[in-house]
Amino acid sequence: MASTPGPARAPHAFRVIDTGLRPGRAQIAFDQAMIDLHKAHAIADTIRFLRFPPTVLIGRHQALSREVRVAWCRANGIGIVRRITGGGAIWFDEGQLGWSLVFDRATLPLPSLAELARAICEAAAAGLRRLGVDAHYRPRNDIEVDGRKLSGTGGFFDGDTLFYQGTVLVDMDAQRMLAALNVPEAKLARRNLDTAAQRVVTLKELLGTAPPLDEIRTALVAGFTAELGISATPGAITEREEALARHYHDEEIGTDAFVASIDEPGDSGDAGATGAQVRSATRTGPGGTITAWVRVEGPRLAQLREVLLTGDFFVAPPRTVLDLEAALRGTPTAEVRATVQRFFAAAKPGLLSVAPEDFAEAIAAAVGSAAAPAAATAVPGTPS
Repeated sequence: MASTPGPARAPHAFRVIDTGLRPGRAQIAFDQAMIDLHKAHAIADTIRFLRFPPTVLIGRHQALSREVRVAWCRANGIGIVRRITGGGAIWFDEGQLGWSLVFDRATLPLPSLAELARAICEAAAAGLRRLGVDAHYRPRNDIEVDGRKLSGTGGFFDGDTLFYQGTVLVDMDAQRMLAALNVPEAKLARRNLDTAAQRVVTLKELLGTAPPLDEIRTALVAGFTAELGISATPGAITEREEALARHYHDEEIGTDAFVASIDEPGDSGDAGATGAQVRSATRTGPGGTITAWVRVEGPRLAQLREVLLTGDFFVAPPRTVLDLEAALRGTPTAEVRATVQRFFAAAKPGLLSVAPEDFAEAIAAAVGSAAAPAAATAVPGTPS
């Protein structure tokens, strides 16, 4: 006798909030507050919208001075912010709409960060198509129209909580973006572009006018609910979120020290009194760019004294990179590849396109070369 099917399972319920227009560092501090409160089961799964004044945001692992024209930004009142997610440097202003999702891994039981990125990006693209544009997901983390980026995305796991975010280019001041970011010619040449502005497209350009923000938010929520099988209801920002965000802003994320915490080390050009020498190399692949800075020491410069890894890659959790740098200290240069492989095999982090071999190759190349080629910088749309 056939069993009677049980009642259909109700879709996972998401709260929808909007933190509006806030300084960039305050918005990123709110990201961290949401993540930690979600991990503590103090807030529900959430869709959040946000906006920024003119700001450059660099990825969690990027070297500040390589990505940003710092002096120009300071002279022109442009905010400089370090995200808690990986990816490339981006320009953000009032002409863009940010969105983010924080939810439990069990809500979308997909096995990897890459597959979750695809599902979320395809849902966002479906939402944007409701506005009348032919938006589609492009691996690894972009949403494009006719090959031009309309939205960039990125995220990571923290325990059982997934944080994923993106942007929508509604309108953009391309000249200020180009003045604020260092976009290397090599990156543009790979796409046969003269400027970074050619790589991106806005809703205003596509539609002839910028849609109202409420219309864009409604379209995105519709895409997320239809494609991800969730429900979404307007909710309220909690005082615990605001209080914890203020704490993270004042103690870490809002400080100049955090923004400048990763930068290019100096290169003495010789061994110096300590017998150590700085070397660097860059590896660029489909998963992003990794620049390895190594300080080697010893009579034959055959031991790693310290390693700094920068770039626009995604690794979850972000502290994985710090742990890898620590694991490599004191490693004989001949054992770099084996040490990297052992580390990733034990740590089992979430990787979006990059592989352990990419890190191993960048470090090995740095050990064997004193050259320091320029790394790539992402153009707007990636809080990649």
